[in-house]
Amino acid sequence: MADGMNRSLELWPIGNCQVSGLIDAHGALVWGCVPRVDGDPVFCSLLNGDREDEGVWRVELEGQVSATQEYRRNTPILVTRLEAEDGSAVEVHDFCPRFERSGRMYRPVAYCRIVRPVAGSPRMRMVLTPMRDYGTDLAAHTSGTNHIRYLVGTQAMRLSTDAPVGYLLEQRYFRVESDQHFFLGPDEPFSGNLRSEMRRMEAQTQRYWMHWVRGLHVPLDWQTDVIRSAIALKLCQHEETGAIVAALTTSIPEAPGSERNWDYRFCWIRDSYYTVQALNRLGALDVMEKYLTYLRNIVDQAKGGHVQPLYSVMGDGELEEGVADKLAGYRGMGPVRVGNAAYKQVQHDAYGQIVLPTAQGFFDTRLLRMCDEGDFASLEQVGEMAWKMHDQPDAGLWEFRTRQEVHTYSAIMSWAACDRLANVADRLGKTDRHDLWAERAASIRALIEKRAWEADDESGEGHYKASFETDYLDASLLQMIDLRFLKPDDCRFRSTFAAIERDLRRGANMLRYAHEDDFGAPETAFNVCTFWLIEALHVAGRTEEARELFTAILGQRTASGLLSEDLDWETGELWGNFPQTYSLVGIINCAGLLSRPWSEIR
Repeated sequence: MADGMNRSLELWPIGNCQVSGLIDAHGALVWGCVPRVDGDPVFCSLLNGDREDEGVWRVELEGQVSATQEYRRNTPILVTRLEAEDGSAVEVHDFCPRFERSGRMYRPVAYCRIVRPVAGSPRMRMVLTPMRDYGTDLAAHTSGTNHIRYLVGTQAMRLSTDAPVGYLLEQRYFRVESDQHFFLGPDEPFSGNLRSEMRRMEAQTQRYWMHWVRGLHVPLDWQTDVIRSAIALKLCQHEETGAIVAALTTSIPEAPGSERNWDYRFCWIRDSYYTVQALNRLGALDVMEKYLTYLRNIVDQAKGGHVQPLYSVMGDGELEEGVADKLAGYRGMGPVRVGNAAYKQVQHDAYGQIVLPTAQGFFDTRLLRMCDEGDFASLEQVGEMAWKMHDQPDAGLWEFRTRQEVHTYSAIMSWAACDRLANVADRLGKTDRHDLWAERAASIRALIEKRAWEADDESGEGHYKASFETDYLDASLLQMIDLRFLKPDDCRFRSTFAAIERDLRRGANMLRYAHEDDFGAPETAFNVCTFWLIEALHVAGRTEEARELFTAILGQRTASGLLSEDLDWETGELWGNFPQTYSLVGIINCAGLLSRPWSEIR
């Protein structure tokens, strides 16, 4: 088995939009939180240093020599084939049940594993050691004839199985002569025949995901890559509330030993905006509709005032940041943080990122619930904050912890909020409100042109700055086209792009910024910025180069087809929380831009 101090991000997500888990390259469940993504990691081996046998659910063959993995097509159902030196083999099928039952979606807090003998006479053992309180203790357990009950925190989970319970408790090898079924879920007797019910669950879960994918509008090229990214993005939504988390993990460092270890199991307004935008381009309206419900609750809570940059999946605003000192961290690189102090920050771009996805609700007649005048009145409160704060300093989208400036990206998002509110007002026939918001958008634009543009007297050109106060660059300026602040052929964008490429590009990758921040100079490239670089190259007419870079970054993905937040531009190793929604959004958006049209095959 892998040494816990030499772990990698070769991980395979499973989930059902209530709980999720990460399976490593050996078929072990090494990360999984209950009762939801921001809960206690009962499976925490990923961050448990050299205590790799604690906080894990692993199937081992006697004499095991290899493990190969693949997802069932168009699903997050993972099949791992384990082979032993004598040629015997088993398949392990991992999934979290998700399908419609009794008129509603069945998505229990449950992990399912089916072990099937497929060659020879395999002998297996199971290491199942859930923990509690962020790695403080192994979960206490009791057992019965066909179950093991684990006390994890304030609740219990029950493993129902048709495998020999005594062998499991003693982690003893035994011969696998028929399918073995394991359902780790709510602490209640399993209803029905375990074997037939779990097979039915697997089939119905597969059917659900294949039908969901069938409704996506994917590009002709890179279809498999886009579909895998879309499924992973959907797994990052907590369906109960509609919240979308930035990643499924906490505290995977952005660079080795950097202590840039953050808890990403929360809903950032910014990250969710990009996620919804990408899935909307694929026609996945179910994710957007649920997220708009979450946003309406956030807006109601704000009562026309400050909106935080992030909230819990339940909408809680208090996300106090602490350290889980019993966990050593990824490869022993702590700290492991729980909570995120960024909730206290002021980030004014959030107002635009609420208005932009919500505005679609006034135009898109496909939606089950279209927005109405009451929604417009609430949205105008968000717009008022965008207008009020557009020229005020904030922490910016990169969440600087020790300084504030008037960030150009935040100001452009405030402009976008006013611009889209003008569009909505026009749609509703509110001429006076249209004129007000259009006038405010024009005023913000004029201020950005005055304060953010840095002229170059020698060349006669210049570039936009990352903030009104200082003359540094950051990759977020490449979003000016996507936000419709500038047109692709605008000379100001082209000169800004040239400056950004010169200062921030590192081979095939892009930094967020190059100047030192609260933790020193960045050591890794930020993957979504590389995708922004690819988009800008395409806009600039350098499409072949864009395709080359897109192919290069796709080659850096894990075997599961996914990306984390950061990448070492020299070694190609992935760092940062996983899977990162920003990065998956980049795959979807760039594939759509660079693909051949479907008309070419008709």
